Amino acid sequence: MSSDFTKQKETMSNILDNEESLEGIDPSVLEIRDHMHGIIKLLGENPDREGLLKTPLRVAKALTFLTSGYHQDAEKILTSALFRERYDEMVLVKDIDFYSMCEHHMLPFFGKAHIAYIPNGKIVGLSKLPRLVDVFARRMQVQERMTQELKNTIQSVLEPQGVAVVIEASHMCMMMRGVQKQNSTTITSAMSGVFLNDNATRSEFMRLVRGSSL
Repeated sequence: MSSDFTKQKETMSNILDNEESLEGIDPSVLEIRDHMHGIIKLLGENPDREGLLKTPLRVAKALTFLTSGYHQDAEKILTSALFRERYDEMVLVKDIDFYSMCEHHMLPFFGKAHIAYIPNGKIVGLSKLPRLVDVFARRMQVQERMTQELKNTIQSVLEPQGVAVVIEASHMCMMMRGVQKQNSTTITSAMSGVFLNDNATRSEFMRLVRGSSL
């Protein structure tokens, strides 16, 4: 490591230590901060100018939050609120907002998830489905995999008659770079059980997601 780089890191750390206490911050966050300092410099900016002094730490904290799903147990979230119930009609939670990060370019994609299941003796607390979405969204992701992960986890834990998941999202990697198409939306779906095998059940789910009256 060059003496200039070491000196810059020490200068940055001293400034940050004086402006904001770093006590209790995970060492990995501080390591990401140090790497971000170097990245900003490689991009042609001066990471030691006033407007960027705290940017490496802010970015490190943001990235840690946006990838916090790696440290959460998706199945445990569902099992923490399972209840025996004889209800056997469709349960749908729609328009679940989410924000995730594309693993190919580390740019955001965001939108809404719609999740339905038909119980088979067990139901789950309704708030757990949005929490489950957050677990998988807060990882480096592709929309196709996230859709399958939601379906597979609910099917495995609840053992319902069927699960249906639809995700609608806009991808900044398509909007800000590459093809630069501002109004494109990507829709993915994953289904199991009766949603896969029964046309009437699947049609009801899609009608409810679209908001049509019964």
